[in-house]
Amino acid sequence: MKTKLMMTTLLAALVLAGCATPPPIDESRLPPTPTAYKSTATVGEARWAVVPPADAEPRGDWWTAFGDATLNDLVKRSLVGNTDLQGAAARLAQARALLRSANADRMPQVGVNAGAARGTVAGQGPAATTLYNAGVAASWEVDVSGRLSQASRAASLDAQSRESLLQSTRLIVQADVAQTYLALRFTDLERRLVRDTVSAYRETLALTQRRYQAGDVAELDLARVQTEVASTEADAISLDRRRAELVNALAVLLGEPASGFSVPEDAALSSLPAIPAGLPSAMLARRPDVAAAQRSLLAAQARVGVAQAAWFPSLSLTANGGYASPELSDVFKWSARAWSVDALLSLPIFDGGRRKAGVESATAGLDLAMSSYRQQLLQALREVEDSLSGLRTLAQQSEVQALAVQSASRATALSDSRYRNGLVSQLDLLDARRSELRNRRAALQVQAAQYQATVGLIRALGGGWDAPQA
Repeated sequence: MKTKLMMTTLLAALVLAGCATPPPIDESRLPPTPTAYKSTATVGEARWAVVPPADAEPRGDWWTAFGDATLNDLVKRSLVGNTDLQGAAARLAQARALLRSANADRMPQVGVNAGAARGTVAGQGPAATTLYNAGVAASWEVDVSGRLSQASRAASLDAQSRESLLQSTRLIVQADVAQTYLALRFTDLERRLVRDTVSAYRETLALTQRRYQAGDVAELDLARVQTEVASTEADAISLDRRRAELVNALAVLLGEPASGFSVPEDAALSSLPAIPAGLPSAMLARRPDVAAAQRSLLAAQARVGVAQAAWFPSLSLTANGGYASPELSDVFKWSARAWSVDALLSLPIFDGGRRKAGVESATAGLDLAMSSYRQQLLQALREVEDSLSGLRTLAQQSEVQALAVQSASRATALSDSRYRNGLVSQLDLLDARRSELRNRRAALQVQAAQYQATVGLIRALGGGWDAPQA
């Protein structure tokens, strides 16, 4: 009869536990996935596409597409010494340890014990006696409500999310190193341009000084050239400061002290690779930060199930075996053996609203994770669209700026020739050179923006783009 009652109670507990199912993900709250980027093709009907994460796929050495050996070396060094990567790896190790801890709760627990107790025994008078014991204890919580499995699933998804965040951090570091290095190279180009302009101004200053000493020009003309020389040289010094800051920034990205870090000056420029954009759905699957947000959402869903399971019964099985004796010398005698097997089915009745608050908190956490996931999707699509739009407009701007440089260079050559022959004023020559310098620097800045946008597009697409073989 007792066995039948126990089986009936256990069956009822299992039936009730089946109700502890976390709510499904409301996909209507997710943004529709476009069929194409608006910067590359006409956008068709948009709808949400559920794509499994592909963040575990190899990212590829995409930075080698720029064909710069120094950049290749810097990126490899950053993957070893960057402190953000080390922190992300530590957080991943911590999440994996928590997963092992959650899985351990589902396994039987075995331990040994030994002790002594002193006190009176009912029916044996007021005299105190001492009881010594030693034995083995085992316990196991039967996961009738699914609470332990849901907790394990949440911990597993947390670990996967941390792994995705590690991939995301690795991609961010690679992109930051590439963008900082390319900015350094364009700073070297601009420094060389400004220094060459200073040299040209100094030649004009020397000529003007000779003409001033000969009485051919006024002191005002000499002062104008001296002003241009000093002003342009100040720009060159400002670029020196900018270069030093970029070198120090690279040192931090590589996890090396800035005091002993340097990058040789080099005005050579690598080629600008063309990056295939692919499809939005493929991008969302490849981006590790989107995958991390998706897994965090699923982990929050599993925690709702953990909170719901607190309403249902729990079943624990325990077993003890060992020895107990009032004489320490007799503890391990066969006659002192003792054992017990227990089953405990517990169901909380009143807890002051604790379980209800736990479910509400977990549900709010699920809503928060859904909001974060939606924001991550929107941000990913925006970053790709920004990069594609930027590359398209920068290409147009580069063509127009090249024409401006060509015209300004021609105007400077004509003005210099006519000035040496006394056909135009010095002011005309200075204006022409100032215009040429301004347009050349603008052209370099547009070109630098193209390189930055290219790296930004690779980063926005989640990497995973292999450079073509040379």
